[in-house]
Amino acid sequence: MDMPSFVDECTVHVRGGRGGHGSVSFRRESHVPRGGPDGGDGGRGGDVVFVADTNVTSLLDLHRAPHRRGEDGEHGSGMNKTGATADHHVVRVPVGTVVRHRDTEQVLADLVRDGQRFVAAPGGRGGRGNTSFATRHRRLPTFAERGEETDEISLRLELKLIADVGLVGFPSAGKSSLVGRLSAAKPRVEAWPFTTLTPHLGVMRAGNRADGAPIDVVLADVPGLIEGAAQGKGLGIRFLRHIERCLVLLHVLDGMPFETDRDPVRDLAALREELRQHDPELLTRPQLVVITKVDLPDGRAMAELARDQLVEQGEEILEVSAISGDGLDALRYRLGELVDHERSRVGEVRQVVGDDQEVLLRIEPKGPDFTVSRDGSDRFVVAGRRIERWVQMLPIEEREAARYLQGRLRRAGVEKALVAAGARAGDEVVIGDAVFDFEPDLDDLPQDERDAVLAAEAEAELDEERS
Repeated sequence: MDMPSFVDECTVHVRGGRGGHGSVSFRRESHVPRGGPDGGDGGRGGDVVFVADTNVTSLLDLHRAPHRRGEDGEHGSGMNKTGATADHHVVRVPVGTVVRHRDTEQVLADLVRDGQRFVAAPGGRGGRGNTSFATRHRRLPTFAERGEETDEISLRLELKLIADVGLVGFPSAGKSSLVGRLSAAKPRVEAWPFTTLTPHLGVMRAGNRADGAPIDVVLADVPGLIEGAAQGKGLGIRFLRHIERCLVLLHVLDGMPFETDRDPVRDLAALREELRQHDPELLTRPQLVVITKVDLPDGRAMAELARDQLVEQGEEILEVSAISGDGLDALRYRLGELVDHERSRVGEVRQVVGDDQEVLLRIEPKGPDFTVSRDGSDRFVVAGRRIERWVQMLPIEEREAARYLQGRLRRAGVEKALVAAGARAGDEVVIGDAVFDFEPDLDDLPQDERDAVLAAEAEAELDEERS
């Protein structure tokens, strides 16, 4: 099967690079019989970064290679040498790419400017070397942290063309011919429907502003619409997506509908209905109606008949011919006026996520960033990104590292939360992929916490005797 040349949506799987491991090392010098620790930290893993690039026009490369991963950070070494931070994995995407979380559909980024960056998957932290764990009570730490593992993230990318004017019409209405005459674009033009299967952009000079600056307008020639497109018929949503950012909509009506048994007035109503079903906001944008193929006698007659009916409905109508050039100058300048007005009102681009969104400062109550619950096996599960990262990065199979972790969990309030949840000595506790036996260090606990542990154990023993 042939690979498509244009791809405007795809699913990608990204993962940041793993952090480098910290080093366990001790100084070895002459005349220094008991040198201290000198293990360096590991380097940070590389990020996966999406960068908008005007030279990229399709998501084809990501469609071909959807799995992207950052490089791993280098490990630390002796003499306090820190491992090198890994290079980022840069993925260039078209300007206008929307990044969503595949499962939740949450919009994470809207890359609408050349050079705009989005860190899709951050690299893992580098592990600390044993030098970082030296204290006055722990003179010679024999452990270091591992590099942080990273999770794979699945994202959905959608390309929404960034254009000023979107041409809306049924197949063979003359959209591609118009774009070809108004700009330097060369879309394929044939005498049968559905010739245009992928979007095309063309730039048109549309007069000058009051200050003399030229008005350049980007036209979007997209595949022809059919009734039911809002429900996915034909190219459906793939077509409608590419006009969501357009500032102005140009309805292109076929002036020679006899061959297809259509009527321009009915066609316009059908087009508007498809837009309304897809996104009612599209109908609030400036719209202009053109009737094409007026160089032919039958086309001129149909245009005159349809124009009277559409004018009565309050529509602004222009009659054009891409073959003879009739009406093209009037169309060009009128589009320039509408686009210039919209740019001054809403800016250059209609974004999915706007930069000018209001940001509210919310003061969140301070509290633990983890939760304690019970699973189906009646084990206590501690869940929280920070706590799970501690467990993953420390070599808990080593006694000294396990003791360090226990103290860290106690200071973070994990032991106290487990006691409050009903845990007692000997119960299984799950943190990430690790399973522990709960052994609270009563000597180091404050008096009220120690009393709570003893009371919970006494109550549990009494319940067992009763049963």
